[in-house]
Amino acid sequence: MSPFSYFLHDLRMRHEIRQSELAELLGYEQSYISALEIGVKGPPTAEFVERVIEALALTPIEQIEIREVMAASQRKLVLDSDSSQDLYWMFKELREQMNVLHPAQIKMIRDVLGLTGSFADAQPEPIRRIKRRRKEEARM
Repeated sequence: MSPFSYFLHDLRMRHEIRQSELAELLGYEQSYISALEIGVKGPPTAEFVERVIEALALTPIEQIEIREVMAASQRKLVLDSDSSQDLYWMFKELREQMNVLHPAQIKMIRDVLGLTGSFADAQPEPIRRIKRRRKEEARM
């Protein structure tokens, strides 16, 4: 299930509101709310999220959370057309293995992605040219 599915269910529980009541407040069918919560549908549109924010008068922290889980629940990825070939191949391999990754592998990948800042800060070492010896130095 997506992060949004968990969040929406938890949000409803915290606000003590039923699916049917939330659906009525938002102007959606109860079946749609249910489908979001069990992960059959999703992620929702930005309009849906804004309606939830308004209808439940979410706190600023809850507003940030719901937008983050919506972003984390995206199922599709689009690469920029100017992305490197290595990036395309990496995503091909990831797609092929995604459903069989062990939780430890997922954690390792996420840990590596968290290293981005330290790599961005590091400057590559300049290429040093080897100085040629003068003929006089080479005879010794």
